Amino acid sequence: MEVKRVLTIAGSDSGGGAGIQADLKTITALGGFGMSVVTALTAQNTLGVQGVYDIPVEFIEAQFDSVASDIGVDAAKTGMLSSSAIIRCVAKKVRQYKIRKLVVDPVMVAKGGSPLLREEARGTLIKELIPLAAVVTPNIPEAEVLTGMRIANKDGMRKAAVLIHRLGAKNVVVKGGHLEGDAMDLLFDGKRFHEFAVKRIDTRHTHGTGCTFASAVATGLARGAGVREAVQQAKDYVTEAIRFGLAIGGGQGPTNHFAPVLREGERWRCIEELKTAVGRIKGGRTGNIVPEIQSNFGYALTGATSAAEVAAVPGRIIRVGENVETLHDPAFGASSHVAKVILAVMRFDGHYRSAMNIRFSGEIIDILKALRFDVASFDRADEPRDVKLREGSSLEWGTTNALSRHSGIPDAVFDRGGDGKEPIVRILGRNPAEVADKVLRVSKALRR
Repeated sequence: MEVKRVLTIAGSDSGGGAGIQADLKTITALGGFGMSVVTALTAQNTLGVQGVYDIPVEFIEAQFDSVASDIGVDAAKTGMLSSSAIIRCVAKKVRQYKIRKLVVDPVMVAKGGSPLLREEARGTLIKELIPLAAVVTPNIPEAEVLTGMRIANKDGMRKAAVLIHRLGAKNVVVKGGHLEGDAMDLLFDGKRFHEFAVKRIDTRHTHGTGCTFASAVATGLARGAGVREAVQQAKDYVTEAIRFGLAIGGGQGPTNHFAPVLREGERWRCIEELKTAVGRIKGGRTGNIVPEIQSNFGYALTGATSAAEVAAVPGRIIRVGENVETLHDPAFGASSHVAKVILAVMRFDGHYRSAMNIRFSGEIIDILKALRFDVASFDRADEPRDVKLREGSSLEWGTTNALSRHSGIPDAVFDRGGDGKEPIVRILGRNPAEVADKVLRVSKALRR
């Protein structure tokens, strides 16, 4: 398998959250082969930068020559380049080795406020390096320095992107993380603007996000993606890394560079666990607990926030006499109904990530109580009018209503139906095996 070679030209972060360390983790996680030219050593942790030692220019050149002359470079990114001499050295080597896919992250200040680019070097960065960039990725404060303008909103980001493009960069991504509202990044390709927005994640553990984003863009370019695709992939990757950021140290913790990779592994495990549990339901003569609308069985990823992160059975679990059958194996995003229930439960306790809906009857409620299951309920008659009018909101409202009046997470939540709504019982659990155990016990008791 051909692996793409991605070079990071940046400073070392002894705390491991940013700089060369973050870059190499990102490149590896995204399938590239990471190489490095270290431009500075920093004594750094989550609280700030305690010291900086610039690598002599001659040794920066030696590192560059060693890597580029032997291994080769498919794409590169720059990070901390603290002096004019270092910037000129890097620009010379980029031209010498004809590196076209260059991502310039104009690092100026560390997360804790420590300056990482001397004022005298700002003009050199603009004159020597930005014109070589396929993509330049300033955050709001960096874009303000590069343009000399104040940026307070999206219009300001657009104007700044145009001005930076005029400095010679082929593409400009102005990162909007410092503004209020959604986390929106703006790409200007010289002709059009493209927005990449996600809901802001409430966390302070964002150390190294700029380095991570630029490295992700460079890796995408190295692997053949167009600029817009590479930026989208980088945005998705960084969002997941932030979402599962690490509470390490006493200050701003780092992003979790391997969370997106581990997430893929969790998706596979989630499907396999649900498939096994559905198999148990299919083998247990459970047709007696399937409602008229049929059943579904779901399992959410850790920290899931949308139906796309909840696996369920496409086409539902169908009653066939005393037994049940499925048409397809579980898949993510297969059921908005069971997903709404699970996501509502997870807002009360994120450990409860699985649910299955079964038939309601007075006898089944008696069985639940006889099995000493903890049971909660809601009344559709209490459902607010605006919820009734909003498509798909009833299940979320009902589950939230029941749990808000209950101590802890119950084993089951039921309602007695309403206008055009079949009464249903939802069996809840931490995982599919736990839910299957409960459903099988109910089904067995019902057959007696």
